[in-house]
Parts: sequence; C-alpha cells; structure tokens
Amino acid sequence: MRCQIDIDGEGGYGWRLIASNGRPVAVAQVSYASHARCRSAFVALCATHDRHTGGIQHSAGGGGWVWVLRDLRGTVVAASSRTYERHATCRTAFERFRSMLPELEPEKGALWGEA
Repeated sequence: MRCQIDIDGEGGYGWRLIASNGRPVAVAQVSYASHARCRSAFVALCATHDRHTGGIQHSAGGGGWVWVLRDLRGTVVAASSRTYERHATCRTAFERFRSMLPELEPEKGALWGEA
C-alpha cells in the first residue's frame, strides 16, 4: 500500500491511496494548497478515521455505485477511485478501506515511498 500525492489542473494537491497490485483504492475529494497540507490531511484522516461517516450512493452518472467518506462537518473527504457495478461489491470495498485506515501508519515513510 502506498499513498501518492498528485497535482490537479488548478495547482491543488490531492492524495491517492494505491494497493500493492497498483490499483487505486481511494482518492481525496478535497484539494489542498500544498503538498505538506495534503499529506497532513491524510495523516489526520487515518488518525480520526473512527469519527468519519459515509456510505454507498449512486454514481453521478447513475450507472453504478460509489462510496464516500465524510468528515465531522459533512464534507466528502475521500471516495472510491472507481464506480462499482454492484452495490454489495461497493460496500465491501468501503468496509475494506475503513478497516485499513487505522493500520496504515502514515507517519512512517514507507507509505509514501520514502523507505
């Protein structure tokens, strides 16, 4: 598992969590002003994972299912990296993401490819 920080078209930063098989697992839904702020936001997400809510919903195009994770203010901070055809598959992916957050150890360099 690794976390990659990308720059969007407007110069903002967003994180992307990538599984060991190279497939994206989750993406940030908030754009951050700097690389450091983006990384800090992901570290905070992992630390406060148990206070976030979320669930499964229809995709924007209505052709499938996506999961979202909301912070205490209700802002969507993370989402599935893809649309799922089946509700059950999407729910499983969401539960897997939620269960891996406390195990990631984002304060260590290995998650960021630094070790």
